[in-house]
This record gives sequence, C-alpha cells and structure tokens, in this order.
Amino acid sequence: MASAPSPPRVPKPKGIQPSHYYESFLEKKGPCDQGYKKLWAGLQGLTISFYSSNRDFQPLEKLDLRAFVKLTDEAPWAGSRDPGIHFSLVLRDQEIKFKVESLESREMWKGFILTVVELRIPSKLTLLPGHLYMMAEVLAKEEARRSLETPSCFLKVSRLEAQLLLERYPECGNLLLRPSGDGKDGVSVTTRQTLNGAPVVRHYKVKREGAKYVIDVEDPFSCSSLDAVVNYFVSHTKKALVPFLLDEDYEKVLGYVDADKENGENVWTVSSARDSDPGPAPPAGGPKSLPPVASSQDKLPPLPPLPPLPSQDDNYVTPIADAPAADYVNQDVSSSGCPVVPKPKKLAKAPAKPPKPPTLPKPVPKGNNRPPARKLVGGSPQAAFLATRLGDVTAELQERLQKRRALEQ
Repeated sequence: MASAPSPPRVPKPKGIQPSHYYESFLEKKGPCDQGYKKLWAGLQGLTISFYSSNRDFQPLEKLDLRAFVKLTDEAPWAGSRDPGIHFSLVLRDQEIKFKVESLESREMWKGFILTVVELRIPSKLTLLPGHLYMMAEVLAKEEARRSLETPSCFLKVSRLEAQLLLERYPECGNLLLRPSGDGKDGVSVTTRQTLNGAPVVRHYKVKREGAKYVIDVEDPFSCSSLDAVVNYFVSHTKKALVPFLLDEDYEKVLGYVDADKENGENVWTVSSARDSDPGPAPPAGGPKSLPPVASSQDKLPPLPPLPPLPSQDDNYVTPIADAPAADYVNQDVSSSGCPVVPKPKKLAKAPAKPPKPPTLPKPVPKGNNRPPARKLVGGSPQAAFLATRLGDVTAELQERLQKRRALEQ
C-alpha cells in the first residue's frame, strides 16, 4: 500500500523586524561589564535597544535616553594598538562606553542621539549633507511621535505636591509639568534650583491655544507639544533644568505566580496586606491591651511575714489592724537570700497563746518562716501570690512544719 502523503509543511511565522531611526554594529561596555561586547544597536524614539545580531527580534538590553546628561569623546588608548573610536554616553545614573570602527560612525551615533534628545539637529558635528538630511527626517518623526504622548515629567499633582516632590527627590530632576491651577487645558511648569544654598522655586504658566502650547513669558513662545515645552526650558537654561523622572526600576507591589483552582492555569497574583497573617486581631470595640507592668514581686520585699496584699481591683490601703498576727516565735529567722527583719509587734487583738513546753525541737531550718498556704482564701489574689512564693518548699519541709505546729498546740 502506498503511504499517505505527508501534510504540507507550514512555515513558521517570522517576527517583524524592529524599525529604528538608526542602527549599526558597535561595541558596548557598561558599568558592570569586564570588557567590550559587540552588539547590534538600534535607536528608536528615546530608547537604544541592543541585540546579539541584526536578525534578532527581542532586545537583550535597553537604554532610556530620558536620563540623558551628555556625550563625551574619549582619547585613543595608550599604545595606539586599538583601532576603535571611543565615545561615552553619560546618563543620570550610569555611564556607558562605546567603541565604533570609524569616526563617521561615531558622529552619526552622536548626531542621532542629540537629535531625538534635544529635538534639533546638532551643528557642532562633522556630518555630510546626506547625514543632515537623514537627521531632519528623524526629527520630524520624533516630533510627531511625541505630540501624541505625554512627557514622563508630567504628573497630575498640585502646586504644593510638585514643590514637595522636587524637594524630596532632587536626584530625579528639577523640572516638573502639572495641570494648570485654573482648571483649563493649560499646564504649569514648576522648577526648583539652589542659589547660594537657598532653594529657588518658580512656577510658569503654559496656555493652550488650539493645538499649540504657548509659554507665557516676556517673549511668548509657541510649542507643538508638551514635550516641546519641556525641551524649551531645558535648552534655554543651558541644561540647568532637568526633567523630573521618578525612579521606577523597582516594583511597589508584591506579586507571584499562582495556580488557578478552576482551570489549573498559572496566573499572576498580587499580594496584599490582608493576605498576611500577623496573628489574632483584638476584638472590635474591645478593651485596648494594657502595657506591661512590673510584677508585684518586684514592688514588695520578699520578707516574711507579709501583710495581706490589696486587691488588684482597687487602690485602697490595707489597715494596720487587719494585719495577721505572728504565728511563730522564729519570725526573725530570714529565708535564704532575704535580709533579717525584726519581728513585728503583736496586736492587742491577737489571742494569747499558752506557754511553750520547755523541751522544744530544733529550730526549723532557714526558709520555713512563712505562714502555711492553707490559711489563705483560695480564690483571693493574696493566696495566688503567696502560693507561688511557696512553690519552692519541698515535701520534707512541709512535713516538718506540720510536726512543729502539732507540738506548739
């Protein structure tokens, strides 16, 4: 039998090559890199993407040019054995070094980077007319792209909140856009700089007139987008003003991958404070937990015999006449670890005791000078306190106490 024909092979869908303003091979060295690595780089908008080759679709790394500071040229290395041309891209939080094969490639990269960052064609670079024409096209594309989006330094905050943000995060920039206080379509610009150690805060009004933004200064200036407004303040202050860019490299919400109980698929779950179990919560409307207080053992000296302790439910002072009478003649014998205290005088109310027989057993060893626990009311706080104090008495000493009491009676 003839075998069935195999189904036709369907080609895998190919990814779409990313579109860049400018792209080429170069060698890159970051702050954590040991040496240079050759990569394919492409500039699109305010982002430089790096690929392992010019056929890849997913970038290995991206650089955000919103934190741009400057471009610098580096002198050739000592020994002149390295034929590469070096330049550095300085961002607000790092510096990246590049090496290209020719001076023309270096000027091209610098020209395109400055064009998209400053929204103008640089005039101090060694460029051919064809290069300038390419940068003019990129400038038009970038202006059209930015007109459709809001700059990163635009935040929906009030005037006071803008001042506080610039004060608390000076490393993130000193220029911030916010909605206008009059409730119209215009915006306001808040800046904060330091002059002789003192902060200088300024607010500027930007009016909305149709599709244009007019900066309300002595010589009004019209801008086609909010990004052009930011660029105006940056370029007209010799880059002393830096757009505010809050650090968002770290997540603010804890999330994890969890399995859905219904379909078994993995889903991204955001953890909340209610998911944690800090322990049993106090009942709503219940009494607040009291602060720790010192033990009653620390307040009263451990000296026998002790007068009855006042109830913890009141703050009354126990009358002297209510103190129990001494039951033993050896009350002056101190317990182990306690200083000797003179025997308190007997009260008149105490009944007289018969004289003791002449022959008495040996005195009870130290530590047995406390009244027996059976004389106390079981449910009172005094009984619980003294019962705890008598917990170290052994069975042998208790038996001797009973014999001693029998002889005295």
